[in-house]
Amino acid sequence: MLASWLELSQAPAQIDPVKRELFQVGYNAAFEGHPPLSAYAFYYHNQPEFLRTNFTLRLAVAPTYADSELGIRDALGPDTDVGLGLGGGGYGDSYYEIQNGTYLPKQSFDGYGGQASINLYHLFNPERQIPLNGVVRGIARFATYDPTSDTDPNFRVPDDMGIFSERAGLRWGGREPTLFPSLAMELSIWQQTDFRTRSDIYGYGDRKVKPRSYLFWMEAFLAYKIPDWKHTFSVNLTAGTSIDADRFSAYRLGGFLPMVSEFPLSLPGYYYQELTAKDFLLVSGSYAVPLDRNNRWNISANAATALIEKLPGLEQPGHWHSGAGAGLFYTTPVWRVMVGYGYGIDAQRTHGVGAHSIGFLLQFDLAPAREAFFKPEPPGRWRGLQRVFGVLGS
Repeated sequence: MLASWLELSQAPAQIDPVKRELFQVGYNAAFEGHPPLSAYAFYYHNQPEFLRTNFTLRLAVAPTYADSELGIRDALGPDTDVGLGLGGGGYGDSYYEIQNGTYLPKQSFDGYGGQASINLYHLFNPERQIPLNGVVRGIARFATYDPTSDTDPNFRVPDDMGIFSERAGLRWGGREPTLFPSLAMELSIWQQTDFRTRSDIYGYGDRKVKPRSYLFWMEAFLAYKIPDWKHTFSVNLTAGTSIDADRFSAYRLGGFLPMVSEFPLSLPGYYYQELTAKDFLLVSGSYAVPLDRNNRWNISANAATALIEKLPGLEQPGHWHSGAGAGLFYTTPVWRVMVGYGYGIDAQRTHGVGAHSIGFLLQFDLAPAREAFFKPEPPGRWRGLQRVFGVLGS
């Protein structure tokens, strides 16, 4: 739904125990066509021992949207935590219609909203190295919709609505909320039901908001750095199905924005959220090779392929969609920056099949940057310059 900033409402599946201060930026640009803006920019702050030793504050702030959660450890007994969440802002509920590789601004609209949530996290195996967490989440959300300046006057946007959602899942392992982790393992399975306060006919009278939708999905992920070679690879398999999905609840695949949501469905070379599916199977992988002795400069390759059953009304030729890409990746304890290229092998465009895109990803870690800047050394004229610019290579 959100193609312009960040789906901050996708909260992590457990309380983050690590103190973090991160700036994240991502951008995809297409060589052909005029898709909606595909970008995110946000500040992520996670603070354990907030006010009390068993409180953790998680805060994610984007230019037009914010999401927060107060995590309470052992709130319902040993190994059972509670999270209380609030979020909201502009454009988080916007919808952008893409059919056969063409963005249709006349059938797209803006959305605004806010939500409150309660989350239960239970650790089933506290003595084991790889954690097994159970998650139950309840969300109450209100969304309002407005036409943009490009929306067709004859196209009726949906009426305002309330959405109540419940999510339950099991997650074995996990991964940090950082760009391109070098060591991570996750196997998870999820179920979510969305209940809406109204069943609405909108658009040109040809689209319906379903009163309820049911989603079921699973993910398997592995990232690992080979110690001797310092090569890093990752593999990911995600599959999902649905019952009574509509445009607001269907799975949307495309683009390469790895931090845009908890479960990004990436296809290099495609527009962000170009493909709308009621059922899908997505397999992807990446491999990075260092170019220098310090392992700061890396060259990477990635590929993804998906088998998709598209949502009725948004069909296009073919069930298989694949993409591949490559990038130059620079990493230090402070910076992670990647500039990349993607090719959508089966993407539909006006000239036929095939699409090109470029992308930019950045992560800035404020904690080691602050440490490098405030090193207790006599500044001096030269050391002062080193201290200012040294964070670039710290």
